[in-house]
Amino acid sequence: MADYSVCRLEEIEGRGFKAVRAALGGTAFGINVLELSAGYMDYPEHDHSEDQQEEVYVPLAGSGEMDIEGERVALEPGVFVRVAPGTKRKVIPGSDGLTFLAVGAPAGSYQPRA
Repeated sequence: MADYSVCRLEEIEGRGFKAVRAALGGTAFGINVLELSAGYMDYPEHDHSEDQQEEVYVPLAGSGEMDIEGERVALEPGVFVRVAPGTKRKVIPGSDGLTFLAVGAPAGSYQPRA
């Protein structure tokens, strides 16, 4: 029997933060959708030095910027941003807000096929 799961974003509980991994029952990596309204400035500057999470951010709707240790990177659909565990980052939504996917796993845990 096939082992898979499906969920729809609008069916995942939460306002502003949607725990996609939990909804799917995944165990290999974290995956969340965050919905930040225009003008929201409380997304925390943070790094993942303690848990060694490498993260990839994928904008789904809207636009904004990511401050990565003082460097600004534009966020819009079609852009992928990878941030290493020890690097500080902060997401800043644009005037139309920003919805993005954040995927993380311990750095070095993936072993590519030869």
